[in-house]
Amino acid sequence: MASVRFVAIGDSFTEGVGDELPDGTVRGWADLTAQGWADSRGDSIEYANLAIRGKLVWPIVAQQLEPALALKPTHLSFNGGGNDMLRPRTSISHIADAFSQVLRRCDEEGVQLILLSGANPSAQLPLSRLIQRRGDLMSEAVVARMGGRSDVVQALNWPDAALSSPSFWSEDRLHMNSRGHHRVSARVLDALGETVPEGWWELPERDDTVRLARGDYFREHLGPWVKRRLTGTSSGDGRAAKFGGEWIEVAPRSTL
Repeated sequence: MASVRFVAIGDSFTEGVGDELPDGTVRGWADLTAQGWADSRGDSIEYANLAIRGKLVWPIVAQQLEPALALKPTHLSFNGGGNDMLRPRTSISHIADAFSQVLRRCDEEGVQLILLSGANPSAQLPLSRLIQRRGDLMSEAVVARMGGRSDVVQALNWPDAALSSPSFWSEDRLHMNSRGHHRVSARVLDALGETVPEGWWELPERDDTVRLARGDYFREHLGPWVKRRLTGTSSGDGRAAKFGGEWIEVAPRSTL
């Protein structure tokens, strides 16, 4: 079997925010996919993750794409635009242009693109109709930019109505919890033609899932988010990628 070198670029969705481990580090769908991919193949793969939370789509392209391609991957996953979409003045075509750029560079370097759309959080958020409408437009525009390319691996989460259930989301209502990240990883592995670990499509809902009252939610999550928008700051300011710059080896887990 040819070796797999999988690099992921993006924002908090790909970094894994919402799927926190007991030591406080984040895991997320990309880490899960790397492990599931190795398990399915029965062979180690190489994995890197350059995603950083809070990034807009064009900074992702400007700061992460070329370093990712410099690693000489076989596969590159890309998602972005969720942070842009929440800014009404940002044009959908400007977001879609970034996806066209990533596809062009992957073609030039002979890298297979894994395209993801984020899950739809709108049912739980203020201005839900606006978010739903802009998310629909962005999803349609990005898919159109792929031009029906059968060689682009597409794992589209936005149309997954089940994934909009609160049981897949963390208390901030913007990031998926572990249950949501496992479902996204299942979709990616399925799109790759790999075996999906049992239960990943529908993990049991955790008994300790937090559901904040409206006032607590506004104070703890929405208020700080609005403040960052007004001050031009980001939750990712000063952060480095968790698995960037070099490959890590992900070995298959024993089936014994």
